Amino acid sequence: MDSKISKNTIIIYESKHHGNTKKLVDQIRKTYGIQAATIAEAQSMDLERFDAIGLASGIAFGKFYKPMEEFAEARLPQKKSVFFLYTCGNDSGRYAASISRTAEKKGCRILGTYGCRGYDTYGPFRLIGGIAKGHPTQAEVDGAVAFVGRILG
Repeated sequence: MDSKISKNTIIIYESKHHGNTKKLVDQIRKTYGIQAATIAEAQSMDLERFDAIGLASGIAFGKFYKPMEEFAEARLPQKKSVFFLYTCGNDSGRYAASISRTAEKKGCRILGTYGCRGYDTYGPFRLIGGIAKGHPTQAEVDGAVAFVGRILG
């Protein structure tokens, strides 16, 4: 792994409810020593200085959380290398489509997407005690770490 690349990478995340997405980000940060910031923390950061930007979020209504979608629209710099991470109750494999379109409109190079299940008690799922209990599993967290490792080279 080239440490120069990892030091120039940041993951910006939004992790509500059960901290599923934060579990992925925390392990990636610990493994590679790259920077991570919440959306609130990233609002005042100079994102131009990063070579690669990861956007990580839970899923609501078939796409990244609204604050992350809005952040990408307003603050994602032009022509950056970007990647996406998400956790969701039930993975359709299409949840990064909207945010990918935003990145593409900005001329960004999309390096890839990693998604996995995460414990979900949103809306009607709360009535049945939630879905995807026990997720993300250690194997899913390890999958996210491996995904970012491939990006970092």
